[in-house]
Amino acid sequence: MIILFNKPYSVLCQFRAVAGRLTLKDFISQPGVHAAGRLDADSEGLLVLTDDGIEQHRITDPRHKLPKTYYVEVEGEPEEAALEQLRKGVVLNDGLTKPAEAARVDAPPWLWPRDPPVRFRKNIPSAWIRLTLREGKNRQIRRMTAAVGHPTLRLIRYRIGAWSLDGLVPGTAREPK
Repeated sequence: MIILFNKPYSVLCQFRAVAGRLTLKDFISQPGVHAAGRLDADSEGLLVLTDDGIEQHRITDPRHKLPKTYYVEVEGEPEEAALEQLRKGVVLNDGLTKPAEAARVDAPPWLWPRDPPVRFRKNIPSAWIRLTLREGKNRQIRRMTAAVGHPTLRLIRYRIGAWSLDGLVPGTAREPK
């Protein structure tokens, strides 16, 4: 069984209860499912859950190179040189990232308001980037955008392989069609 879930901001990617925090347990009632990968509490978007350990491994193992697409709001307005760095790979403290697909885009038309809102700074503009990765280092996108001079303000995972957020509002889940 596969379940697609649109994880809201600040929800922890675990089923174990944590005092004062929302977790997957507050949204997913299906017993025996586990997240195939994770999103940090300050990230939003698509999370795939499954009760099949082999499928969970296939989704998360970098050897399968399952592409993951994110919409990232960044501080500042990235020039082509910054996007090219993301495309070639960025040196982080744990090594060089694999090349990513990177493009500057408009804010997604399906974008929902975030609670709490992203901080607004009158004198510093923001922009959106669509990034597709085939690896998953810890907080990789945040570290990559910071390394090219554009810290992440908001991070939404939109797609994992063939699965996407289409039709899912934050806090809702469904089985794939």
